[in-house]
Amino acid sequence: MTAALAPRKPERPNRPTDPEEGRPSTTTRLGDVGRGYLEQVRAGELGALPAVAGLVVLCVFFALLRPVFLSNLNFANLLTQSSGSIAIAMGLVFVLLLGEIDLSAGYASGVCAAVLAILLTNHGWPWYAAVAAAMLTGAVIGLLIGTLVAKVGIPSFVVTLAAFLGFQGVVLILLKEGTNVSVKDPTILAIANDNLSPVLGWLLLAGCAAGYAALQLRRSRDRLGRGLAGTPPALLAIRTGAVVVLGGAAVYLLNQERSRNVIVSSLKGVPIVVPVIGALLLLGTFTLQRTGFGLHIYAVGGSAEAARRAGINVAFIRIAAFVICSCLAAVGGIIAASRGNSVDPNTGGSNVLLLAVGSAVIGGTSLFGGRGRVVDAVLGGLVVAVIQNGMGLMGYSSGVKYAVTGSVLLVAAGVDAMSRRRSAQR
Repeated sequence: MTAALAPRKPERPNRPTDPEEGRPSTTTRLGDVGRGYLEQVRAGELGALPAVAGLVVLCVFFALLRPVFLSNLNFANLLTQSSGSIAIAMGLVFVLLLGEIDLSAGYASGVCAAVLAILLTNHGWPWYAAVAAAMLTGAVIGLLIGTLVAKVGIPSFVVTLAAFLGFQGVVLILLKEGTNVSVKDPTILAIANDNLSPVLGWLLLAGCAAGYAALQLRRSRDRLGRGLAGTPPALLAIRTGAVVVLGGAAVYLLNQERSRNVIVSSLKGVPIVVPVIGALLLLGTFTLQRTGFGLHIYAVGGSAEAARRAGINVAFIRIAAFVICSCLAAVGGIIAASRGNSVDPNTGGSNVLLLAVGSAVIGGTSLFGGRGRVVDAVLGGLVVAVIQNGMGLMGYSSGVKYAVTGSVLLVAAGVDAMSRRRSAQR
């Protein structure tokens, strides 16, 4: 009688079991992954979906109106034109993840480019020493800004706005009030102007595809080893296949002859700046997603006070993020100097900062902190480059280009705000 009146334990949901070991299976079906992703989208976790969808729509739109948009020459130009702002945007992702901003990143890249050009041309330094000096300059700039923000407590908007104004003066001083300094070092010029051989391009694609597949497989095995749901083999195959197909199409297109006069010079192969950006993407992604430092950045961006109580050195994380941002700004300045074959007072100025911030935000990095990835800078940078490039082919003025780019940035920020609100409500 007592046993009959005792409350029954709630039944545990049925889970598939491993027939050999008799324990719950961690195998996930492809349909379950799809349903889980749709649930995340409904909850406001859009990620890079808007950027990818926008990129596809824009490419189709411009290709229909201007077929030359899909030519291999225009495709290569689009990649090289966007590389500098993408490098700067990658650094801005680290700062934006903390809920901070760096308005000086554009002119910081100009200062570093000026240091590079002066040491190469006026003092005859070897390219590797000049590059090291430019990167060191970026690190010092980031250390100074980060210390003022993290230790002194000055808002990053104020500090970087002051630096934005100050670095314009530094560039003018370094270039003697407007002197144009030519860059003639062949190694530096090759970064944004030369190409890999066709064979090396295919080998690079094979290595990237193999590395991506191995990384996905290892991540799935790590999850299974911790008793979590692993990635379905079908999804692994689809992801790897997408990398192979898209990468193969890009390499094939870039390996075709792009020169208008083959007798004078041959122009084919993947631009050297593409693997440079790829290496930065790999390093930045590994730092944010596979290291404790990266996890601490997300924690501080989510709640600085909670991170501090958990024992995280919040000041160090902030300083380090600004150092990384300025170092990647230096990389952007080096790419700009290579592409322009010179450095002048406009290097790093004009719309460089606006395009870099727009690239990070349009790609999916939140302005409110705590959400974003380095790949967002690449996707957003490509969206911005496609808008600029496609509208240029259609003959629109710079004013129209800026207006459209600003509208896209506003829409991206609005989507971010609404998705965060929806996520909080759920």
